[in-house]
Amino acid sequence: MSPRTGRPTDNPRPNKISIRISDKDKQTLDTYCEQNDVNKTEAISRGIQKLEVEIKK
Repeated sequence: MSPRTGRPTDNPRPNKISIRISDKDKQTLDTYCEQNDVNKTEAISRGIQKLEVEIKK
């Protein structure tokens, strides 16, 4: 079995970052994830997409 064997994707995510956030921001993220049934990666990606819209203005 190849070490690269896994589920194919149209949106690979090769970049990894590590950040520190406040307790309030973590609670907000956790609540969003729970209410929208998404993982933290998806929630943060959605937030970044909203920032991208603001940049284009």
